[in-house]
Amino acid sequence: MSGSFVTPEFRDRIRGLATPIAAGFGRLGLTPNALTIIGFGGTVVAAVAAGLEAWLLAGILVIAFGIFDLFDGALARATGTTSKFGAFLDSTLDRTGESLIYAGVAVGSYVAGFGTGVLLAGLAAAFASGVTYTRAKAESLGVKGDVGIAPRPERLLLLSAGLVLTGMNGGVGFFTPCDEYIGCLFSLVERGGGFWLALALGLITILSAITVLQRIVHVRQQLGNEQ
Repeated sequence: MSGSFVTPEFRDRIRGLATPIAAGFGRLGLTPNALTIIGFGGTVVAAVAAGLEAWLLAGILVIAFGIFDLFDGALARATGTTSKFGAFLDSTLDRTGESLIYAGVAVGSYVAGFGTGVLLAGLAAAFASGVTYTRAKAESLGVKGDVGIAPRPERLLLLSAGLVLTGMNGGVGFFTPCDEYIGCLFSLVERGGGFWLALALGLITILSAITVLQRIVHVRQQLGNEQ
């Protein structure tokens, strides 16, 4: 499986809906790069909220500014102001922002005594960065690298859902150390919020790892017998 869970047709439909909203921002005097920076600022606030264990707020901000990220590109295309620097800025701040969110989740989990959340946030950040790096490296070699089941929008959707469900279930609570794996697992389920956060981060980790492998295979196929 080389495609993501979201079809290209659905992505195009969403981009079409974003265009008139982006044009409205343009009429307010905002540039595509300004929208990129505003979106990054919102992501930083989401990371801080996660670090403060405001899980529900963090989840809402993650999805809200994940959607907001559509507007800079839509405005650039609508106004004919696309540029290499704009693409560079957008990509750089997107990746930095996502990493900051995982850092915020790790901090919030640590404060709550939720070691599983700290570990999974670190793993999710590592594999998510691998996904973005493989695409960038593939494109630097002149081949296509944007395949796989878990690109950034899908990861943010999973993370947002996990954060929202965590907040709605009272947060992760304080976790005492467990001596056995099964006991820890039941503890997670009983506490509700911690289970949803662990599930979301675990899925992001696994799906990102699969996506990295998909991109490696895809690039290898494009390069043929070249070593």
